[in-house]
Amino acid sequence: MNLRQLRQFITLAETGNFHRAAEQLHMAQPPLSVSIRKLEEELGSPLFERTSSGVRLTAAGEAMLEDARASLLHAERCRHAVQDTRSGDGGLVRLGIIGSATYALLPELIPSLRARYPKIELELSEATSSEILEGLVTRRFDAGLLRYPVLNPSGFEILPLDRDDFVLAVSEQSPLAERDAIALSEAAGEPFIMYPADKVPGLSALAMLRCQFSGFVPHVAQEAMQVQTIMSLVASGLGVGLVASVSRRMMPRGIKCLSLTDNPPGFHVGIALALLPGGGNRTVEKFTEHALRFSSVSRDDRTNPDRPV
Repeated sequence: MNLRQLRQFITLAETGNFHRAAEQLHMAQPPLSVSIRKLEEELGSPLFERTSSGVRLTAAGEAMLEDARASLLHAERCRHAVQDTRSGDGGLVRLGIIGSATYALLPELIPSLRARYPKIELELSEATSSEILEGLVTRRFDAGLLRYPVLNPSGFEILPLDRDDFVLAVSEQSPLAERDAIALSEAAGEPFIMYPADKVPGLSALAMLRCQFSGFVPHVAQEAMQVQTIMSLVASGLGVGLVASVSRRMMPRGIKCLSLTDNPPGFHVGIALALLPGGGNRTVEKFTEHALRFSSVSRDDRTNPDRPV
């Protein structure tokens, strides 16, 4: 049984006549009769009853008709899926994301992507930046949204999408909460909730580097991998924490985020799109092109995405 036979079977069932069916199929009647007979022999049951005016479906033919139509429909969907993926207008993008990408970037990016490319599907998996880079190498991910600057960008294409700055998260019970801005050097004596270097090495290094730019090495009272966990620990009074300012959008009760007045010139953190160069996947290319439309980072800065200052 093949798709050609199924199409012939459906056409004959709908017309009820070999001559009309052959005309619609743009073929001669005898080959159509032979093809239907072979199909009946393969299935071991007659599908049509021959009448003086044409044919009508047997009980077996009636049972087969709905599934035959579904088979042709699914076959056509397969054809379109391949065509859409080849053109990049459809297909699946397996995207690794850091948690903070869900605060602002993805809620803006996804609706516009669906409007422009409704056939592109995203499979989102939350991971750390280092896990995303590893997932690109192992082909678990097609692309990733990770924190930049990246410690070791060698072998990857890093395209910054969103620029941000650190802010200092403090408990509302802290005397520091009376202020809206602070030089980070003024918090040198505070216990810090920091990122573990073995789990999130990039963000840990950036936070440590930011403290050193303000002239001190922080006293680490506690470590936490997720921004939400850091802010919860800050709210509990265990210390202060450096978080990206976009985290203000998901700030829990009991927290205040202070702007930093002593930021070194050119020091920023942000979110970048990471890819393996030369992937050749048109769907990923279309996703990348669309994501760059939302970039708040200039084209010149994209050429040096790994520089921290």
